[in-house]
Amino acid sequence: IGTLVALIGVCYLAEMFIANVPWGEVAVHSVLPSLPNSDALAIAVGIIGATVMPHAIYLHSGLTQGRFLTRSRSDIAKVVRLSNIEVIVALAIAGMVNLAMVIMAASAFHEGHSEVAAIETAYHTLTPLLGAAAAGIFLVSLIASGISSSVVGTMAGQVIMQGFVGFYIPIWVRRAVTMIPAFAVVAWGFDATQSLVLSQVILSIALPVPMIALVMFTRNRSIMGEFVNSRVTTVLAVTGAVLVLSLNLVLILDALGARLPFA
Repeated sequence: IGTLVALIGVCYLAEMFIANVPWGEVAVHSVLPSLPNSDALAIAVGIIGATVMPHAIYLHSGLTQGRFLTRSRSDIAKVVRLSNIEVIVALAIAGMVNLAMVIMAASAFHEGHSEVAAIETAYHTLTPLLGAAAAGIFLVSLIASGISSSVVGTMAGQVIMQGFVGFYIPIWVRRAVTMIPAFAVVAWGFDATQSLVLSQVILSIALPVPMIALVMFTRNRSIMGEFVNSRVTTVLAVTGAVLVLSLNLVLILDALGARLPFA
């Protein structure tokens, strides 16, 4: 998975070098972001869901179980330290990849090509805009992202089922359950790009559930012992959860037709 994510990052890094990126505007809006309308809010919420992914939280927790050689204090401290570094690096890379995707799309599909709104159109339009190499790199990044996200979802499902259900489900059943929604979207003719964005928004809406549980568990000294969260960590975690909840609430209110300042 790490190799695939690194491949995606390299692809979009190359795309940014090929595209004519206005780095001055990028710097300004990196410090002063804006959400001009509800569509922009949906994209922002979707990026959060695609970067953090609620099921990945369970997967990260599950993967640490096999790393303990013993249950000694030093062994636990080492695993916790390495896991923290791993998660921080992984989220930083994922965030930079998402940033590169947005920058590349904004630079390549400027106002003169505002009709580019679908993955299929984007691939074909990149060829005359930036050349065949850029289109090929975009294709490789899509394949790598699809495989990596599918693997994470499958592994997370396996960890959750083994931990909560306690019985084995045949692999073909697990694969079928994960593939049926995608096949249904294609068979019924839904727009692939809108379906993709909606799936990421749903992930973001589900994200507060494991986030709140994680904060509650890690701040509980009776569970964590000496590895309990510090007060600063707890405050930052609660702030992040509240921020995600607030964005989700605004998006849901907008979808229900509530009058919002930017709608």
